[in-house]
Amino acid sequence: MEVFSITGIELDSVCIAKRLHVVDKGLVRRLTESVKAVIAPAAAFRISYVDERLDDSVVIDGMRFTSRVLYDNLDGVGRVFPFVLTLGKTLEDVIAATRDMLEKYLLDEIGNMVLYEARGRFEQHLRTTFALEKISCMVPGSLENWPIEQQRILFNLLSGVESSIGVSLTESCLMIPRKSISGIYFPSEITFFSCQLCPRERCESRKARFDEAKALEYGIHQRNPLRTTA
Repeated sequence: MEVFSITGIELDSVCIAKRLHVVDKGLVRRLTESVKAVIAPAAAFRISYVDERLDDSVVIDGMRFTSRVLYDNLDGVGRVFPFVLTLGKTLEDVIAATRDMLEKYLLDEIGNMVLYEARGRFEQHLRTTFALEKISCMVPGSLENWPIEQQRILFNLLSGVESSIGVSLTESCLMIPRKSISGIYFPSEITFFSCQLCPRERCESRKARFDEAKALEYGIHQRNPLRTTA
């Protein structure tokens, strides 16, 4: 398993204040600087290989993941990159220490933005290091078709991730620290987003529009007779 330390995260406090609809730009600037001072973004990952695809499941380095969507996405794919990425525990300590609810909310949201930025830098690292033109990612729990319980298999595949970057799983398969993300990156000709298969209308984390045709193609969604398409 390899560890990639993510440095040089840049956050524009003016843009953050605008995005969060906060008038007090001084407050946002102070909190942004405090976040940047305590985070330690890092990703633990490994180069893995698809052993076989069986009955809507995929065996990766001996670990069997069950998901029709993952099965379809890894058709013809040999090499994949399971990973866990985190901002570290210190930010959560800072958030827990403040008694001001507005500051607590803003720190949490700024942390989400940093996590998004760190993930983008990790993606670029994979592209550059392994000569990947296009990559996509699937995250356990982002779709009903790949439930969060499969986190246990992913963490078994990434044995040693807790000692490497300090991320562990709870009994309910949530990660600690909370500002962490896990999943599997894989090369693809067409960029795939789990959002394309999720009909949830209100989601601030959405990266792509719901694609009913694609969801039907993957067999995880039934056509809504009340939905009309252009």
